[in-house]
Amino acid sequence: MSTANHVAAETAAGTATGTTPVTARGDAPAAGRAPAASAPAAEGAPAPGISNANLVARDLAHVWHPCTQMKDHERLPPLPVRRAYGCWLEDYDGRRYLDAISSWWVNLFGHCHPLIGAAVAAQLQQCEHVLLAGVAHEPAVALAEELVCIAPAGLTRCFFADNGSAAVEVALKMSFHYWQNRALTRKRRFVTLANSYHGETLGALAVGNVELYKRVYAPLLMDVLTAPSPDCYERERGESWADYSRRRFEDMRALLERHAEEIAAVIVEPLVQCAGNMRMYDPVYLSLLRAACDEYQVHLIADEIAVGFGRTGTLFACEQAGITPDLLCLSKGLTGGYLPLSAVLAGERIYEAFYAEYSAQRAFLHSHSYTGNPLACAAARATLQIFATTPVIEDNRRLAAHLAARLAPLTEHPHVADVRQTGMIAAVELVRERATRTPWPAEERRGWRIHREARARGVLLRPLGEVVYFMPPYVITEEQIDLMVNVAAQAIEAACG
Repeated sequence: MSTANHVAAETAAGTATGTTPVTARGDAPAAGRAPAASAPAAEGAPAPGISNANLVARDLAHVWHPCTQMKDHERLPPLPVRRAYGCWLEDYDGRRYLDAISSWWVNLFGHCHPLIGAAVAAQLQQCEHVLLAGVAHEPAVALAEELVCIAPAGLTRCFFADNGSAAVEVALKMSFHYWQNRALTRKRRFVTLANSYHGETLGALAVGNVELYKRVYAPLLMDVLTAPSPDCYERERGESWADYSRRRFEDMRALLERHAEEIAAVIVEPLVQCAGNMRMYDPVYLSLLRAACDEYQVHLIADEIAVGFGRTGTLFACEQAGITPDLLCLSKGLTGGYLPLSAVLAGERIYEAFYAEYSAQRAFLHSHSYTGNPLACAAARATLQIFATTPVIEDNRRLAAHLAARLAPLTEHPHVADVRQTGMIAAVELVRERATRTPWPAEERRGWRIHREARARGVLLRPLGEVVYFMPPYVITEEQIDLMVNVAAQAIEAACG
């Protein structure tokens, strides 16, 4: 995928003109579901002088947005958001937009969820922050206890950081350092999958494989080994996901066999390569990889930053393969979308390699100022409480089935090459020529057009290139799914028809 194509798709579009306002209201939750936030009954007036146009002008004067070619905002200003509740974002004119992507995949239970908000507010009255080096506080201790209870068996230690990229950096350093402490000093390389994404700090960027993000920085990055992706979009006609994933694993096995003595770890995104165009594969690949990592004495790092906490149909994607990774990276939905926090879970074998007298100089010397922030931990504990007290996974399976049914007609669209889904992640891959899967020319910016068309109709989408994906909050209703898919279909027709 070219840089222009991806940036075009990932750039936030501006305020649509002539958009029909969507009336603000709260949506009643289905029976047994965690309640989403409703629109406040008494709407407070915005601060004097703030309007859509005013906020956008101030924004463009000073804010440098992420993953954005800022010059695009000369034509398409960013979406001004006054407030958010449930699945909705609302601007200063009272128009609202369905957040079909959970605000970059972080918001699990809707914006302004009452339980999570109350937990953060209560913690704010007790302790807003304290360093975690040499200090213990209840929110971090309790959260670590809860995470190891729900994680795959054998992960007993929790190391906190403050975002997904940082978690990946921690895992990479922890794996490398483990082998150094065990005097296996040749084991210093990492294996990644083609089309993978693990973040944008230098270590995380190095073990990713989306060319858009890493090409410019290549001279700064460590060298890694790359195995072909088990991405099932590439399977032969009539070949099952499982058969293709098994076939692709043979390349990984050969790489491990050839380089085992120098490999520290393999890092993968279980089941879905999210930033890599939402490409998906079968759990059998993870089962085979776990066995091979054991055979060749290589760590397995599972990056569940995007796919963890119910996204794939189970609490953790690794569960579908029945495996436990050596290191598990978590973030995004961990706090329900409230505050930045990440965690790396490890087992006793790795932990014990660092446990020694000070004179041995084996300690894991990695830290962040806001490691284990009490407010973020409180938000995470409230998020886990929702999982513990409501049938989230069961409800998600029902919603996923409804989403699949609503997307099914798109499989016949002349510009749709593939409609795929894993749990509450679904994607529609668009092409110029369906029979040959010939892509659209990058300069035509079809994904960007879809983004703009959808926003004009009250739905926030951010296609990855020409892949339109859906990753909504779990409190979405079937009626809202209908709206989301209908608008996406209209936007696809407008941009590609």
